[in-house]
Amino acid sequence: MKILVINCGSSSCKFQLFDMDTGVVLAKGNADRIGIDGKLSYKSSKGADLEKDVELPNHKVAVKLVLSQLTDPETGVISDVSEISAVGHRVLHGGKFYSESVVVNDDVKRVIRECFPLGPLHNPANLTGIEACESVLPAGTPQVAVFDTAFHMTMPPKAYTYALPYEISEKYSIRRYGFHGTSHRYVSKRAAEFLGISTEGLKMVTCHLGNGSSFAAVKDGKCVDTSMGLTPLAGICMGTRTGDIDPAIVPFIMQREGLSPEEIDTLLNKKSGVLGVSGVSSDFRDLAKAASEGNERAQLALDMFSYQGSKIVGSYAAAMGGVDVIVFTAGIGENTDTIRDAIIKPLEFMGAKIDPAKNNGTRCEAVISADDSKVKIVVIPTNEELAIAQETMALI
Repeated sequence: MKILVINCGSSSCKFQLFDMDTGVVLAKGNADRIGIDGKLSYKSSKGADLEKDVELPNHKVAVKLVLSQLTDPETGVISDVSEISAVGHRVLHGGKFYSESVVVNDDVKRVIRECFPLGPLHNPANLTGIEACESVLPAGTPQVAVFDTAFHMTMPPKAYTYALPYEISEKYSIRRYGFHGTSHRYVSKRAAEFLGISTEGLKMVTCHLGNGSSFAAVKDGKCVDTSMGLTPLAGICMGTRTGDIDPAIVPFIMQREGLSPEEIDTLLNKKSGVLGVSGVSSDFRDLAKAASEGNERAQLALDMFSYQGSKIVGSYAAAMGGVDVIVFTAGIGENTDTIRDAIIKPLEFMGAKIDPAKNNGTRCEAVISADDSKVKIVVIPTNEELAIAQETMALI
């Protein structure tokens, strides 16, 4: 069975084609800069590796190009698009309606459209990707929506409700939704498998740390709390996002700087975070280099990130009545041992302890906790595309 995974952003269409019988990624790439000038990158299991400029006026053309590349006589990996059994789509926001992945039908597309205000950059592109696949694939090819928010829908009301007038929250579906759900679901399940333990009774904190970062408290294999909120702006400070701040700061800055709603949104989402604090970069590698050269603001940004991460993990231990496993994943979580160490160090009071020899340089699945640590600390590389393919196969 061959499953195509599509992840459409506002100006991109990332893809991977999986052979689910062998577990091989047959091909992957990205149709990027849609509506601008257009670029295609493509790699296949047969050794093809190419990048080229192309005309990409819209997502429908991008999807057609992807399918054409997959069936190309010279560099393709399938002879006909009919070999694709189904398509799994990453969809950012499913609102309060979906707690699991679903086969796409008219009702599903309606919900995705209704959630445009909650995910204005992603949901329209996600729906466009679905409709583009419907228009160019053989009729009846199943499409599956895998929602970023779905894994977090098991949170109890006390965790997802905001202290606003209840009628307003209900009217506009304002609540904590959480994101990176596909990653949190995958690594929490994979961590238990890797450690050889059951998720039943297991208290776990998953730390998805990248340019966008979020944490999840996972009990009995289900999410009971998460750090992102109505939007991905909430939680820890990130590459360019503020994370949690006093909400009164927003009108304060707007009034004094004369900013419009669109301008304050840009400031909070794209000009803040560790970039705004450091004035150097949103890339943690650049921050580490600058800090090592004596840049105090870069060091402050790193310290803030680690400090806030420690607080979130500690609060989730309180929420679950303890923690058995802490998982690090995503770009920073998988590759930056200094950040992992800095987050865990303040948590030694609750028995969490890293082994420096195991932690330093680790970039793959590994236990990095000390032998006498009461909490297992592991690194689990995330694989959201594989998770989407597995969800798709299970549904069809």
